[in-house]
Amino acid sequence: MDNKYENFINRELSWLEFNKRVLEEAADTTNPLLERLKFLSIVNSNLDEFFMIRVASLIEQVQANFNKVDFAGLSSSEQVKKITEKVHKMVYEQYDIYKNLKSELKNEHIVILKPGDVSDDQREFINVYFHSKIYPVLTPMVVDNSRPFPLILNKSLNIALFIDGKEEEENIFATVQVPSVLGRIVELPKYNDDKCFILLEDIIKMHINDIFIGHNIKAMGCYRITRNADLSIDEEGAEDLLEAIQQSVKNRKWGEAIRIEIEHDMDDRLIELLNEELEASFGEIYDIKGPIDITFLSKLGSIEGYDNLKYPNFNSVPVPEFIVQENIFDAISKNDILVHHPYQTFQCVVDLVKMAARDPKVLAIKQTLYRVSGNSPIVKALMEAAENGKQVTVLVELKARFDEENNIIWARRLEKAGCHVIYGLVGLKTHGKILLIVRNEDDGIKRYVHMGTGNYNDVTANFYTDIGLFTSNPYVGEDASSLFNMLSGYSMINEMNKLYIAPSGLRKKFISLIKREEDNAKCGKKANIIAKINSLVDKQIIEALYDASKAGVKIQLIVRGICCLRPGLKGVSENITVISIVGRFLEHSRIFYFYNDSNEEIYLSSADWMNRNLDRRVEILFPIEDEENKHRIKQFLNVYLSDNVKARILNSDGTYSRVTCNDGDEMINSQEYFSKKAIKQVKKAKKQENQQKFTPVTSFKI
Repeated sequence: MDNKYENFINRELSWLEFNKRVLEEAADTTNPLLERLKFLSIVNSNLDEFFMIRVASLIEQVQANFNKVDFAGLSSSEQVKKITEKVHKMVYEQYDIYKNLKSELKNEHIVILKPGDVSDDQREFINVYFHSKIYPVLTPMVVDNSRPFPLILNKSLNIALFIDGKEEEENIFATVQVPSVLGRIVELPKYNDDKCFILLEDIIKMHINDIFIGHNIKAMGCYRITRNADLSIDEEGAEDLLEAIQQSVKNRKWGEAIRIEIEHDMDDRLIELLNEELEASFGEIYDIKGPIDITFLSKLGSIEGYDNLKYPNFNSVPVPEFIVQENIFDAISKNDILVHHPYQTFQCVVDLVKMAARDPKVLAIKQTLYRVSGNSPIVKALMEAAENGKQVTVLVELKARFDEENNIIWARRLEKAGCHVIYGLVGLKTHGKILLIVRNEDDGIKRYVHMGTGNYNDVTANFYTDIGLFTSNPYVGEDASSLFNMLSGYSMINEMNKLYIAPSGLRKKFISLIKREEDNAKCGKKANIIAKINSLVDKQIIEALYDASKAGVKIQLIVRGICCLRPGLKGVSENITVISIVGRFLEHSRIFYFYNDSNEEIYLSSADWMNRNLDRRVEILFPIEDEENKHRIKQFLNVYLSDNVKARILNSDGTYSRVTCNDGDEMINSQEYFSKKAIKQVKKAKKQENQQKFTPVTSFKI
């Protein structure tokens, strides 16, 4: 391989290494049993999206005879080949772990039964359940001269069959979709103190003769296809972006078949027919030794009771500054407030929008929304604000992948409530997280701003780690106004006071910050960079880090997912270390630290070091300037870098190894540490609040 390629790890292979780390959590016996089921479910849903988007894109390149290699030196066809090899191995390991987990569940009296294992009472229950709940929604489809092969929905689970025809040797193909409107896993009456479940497809198989009455079933097996779901939208030519995206979401269900999963030991003739009819010329067939699509394990992992098999209950704690000062606006006016989710509650963000909606002093609210929950209290508060006569402007990013439908629904409702709704910018996704509140106060107009590393999503805020900043800094407020003017109109952004925005100046800023550390190192000064991000893919950023490493800059990277940089290469990246933390919560915050010749600078951002974030999205980088907040973030980084429980180290060959923990070393799980630290901060704040309430009056004036 050419030397210039040896310095980089292929993006897709790096992502598979990330999914392997999630798989390791499913196998890790130090995690509670039911939580391990959830990790195994996540591996499955991750692979679905990977095939629908990344593999689909590579296959399109292969079909178009696109032979250009990536920066790791691999062509599209080579990538598909390597991906296939790794995923087949991963799926084998996945189902090996599933088999072990089933055995462990049985020891805890939780049993997933096969049709041959059910008791007479359970069989009677199943019979009633099938005829009352399942049979009415089934649609068996037979293929013959008058009925063509049906369109099979993306990610739907189906049962393929051969039934006998009029001629003795004739096989007629039929398919039955396992209805997604019903729960995949059905609880049965207990047996010998076991909590028993059976899968929906197994119930259907048990009653298949009730569906094809008068026919013999010659062969039968489950299958599932994954289709190309990458949206292709002509934004320039679309008269109505909202309608264009709605149509593209519909089309996603019927894209080209990219992967076919089949039940182990399926009849070869069924496999051949499926492969031919689904036109999966590039679609790889995966033989599944267990239930196809084990995302149902997430539901099983959430069954009530069995607290001993789950993580201890976790409740986000209040933010100390908002305990001491009840009025949110007064608290933000006093100091910049840093909030660490999910350890500290996201409710403070919701409360701010709610208070702004009802506060007569508030004139305007402006906010970006990328991914919101299905029952978003923030969106409801924005609607209330508009109904109360506030000027409300909301940028709803319709192109947020797999959240398009949800965002379309909210956009319509916001418009009906009287909000000004912007559907993003042509050619760019608006990924930056910012909220601006304009308030008319006694001393004039004042702007309050919230910015964060994560989405305004009250649900994911409970299990994504993110950091948010509340500020009333007038320079930040001025920048926020400029940004919203750019988003809502054609206003150009000139030099900003505090913020840096992609795609206009963010790449340049990052490169200059890295280069400054390089220059300091060349002058013999101490130089250090720490970055915590989700993904590192951008070639220019990686090369800048390599140059800094060669100059002697100590670079510590905390990269949860994809990392295309190779650490530890002699003469290239000897001064770079990379760790990845995969645990109970999804690491999502983006933090950037630069030593800057002892004048330390710290930034938070919505952006990762990926070319899409720096060149094709509206992103925000903002500084942390309050010394106490800077100190807190430095502590965060130190704890992450000290993690020896959930951290893995990236090796030069692209694989990961667990951090070795020597005998006598203190065990540090960064996520557990932050949970305990947040509780201590709240106790301290409540103690201060009580002291303020009960401070005796020593003198008074009449």
